[in-house]
Amino acid sequence: MGEEIEAVARGRVQGVMYRDFVRRAAGKFGVCGFVENAPDGTVRVVAQGTPDALKALVERLYRGSVLARVESVAVLWRTPERRYEEFSIRY
Repeated sequence: MGEEIEAVARGRVQGVMYRDFVRRAAGKFGVCGFVENAPDGTVRVVAQGTPDALKALVERLYRGSVLARVESVAVLWRTPERRYEEFSIRY
């Protein structure tokens, strides 16, 4: 199963295709989990994979989509409590 991260991206990350950007990056790195908008304007990512794949994904979270302006990304590394089979956008 590998490891898991929970990341929260702050800045202009909603309404700018950021979730789709994260979904595509997760697919490229073979990561499972989900991305969702939070009510406070942040975007939350829960992702599982190898440490190298998750590090690569975190680097992309800082970059963001073309229209996004990422101010910060808080990342928590943890042991997974459940397993995800794919990466999805939660609406």
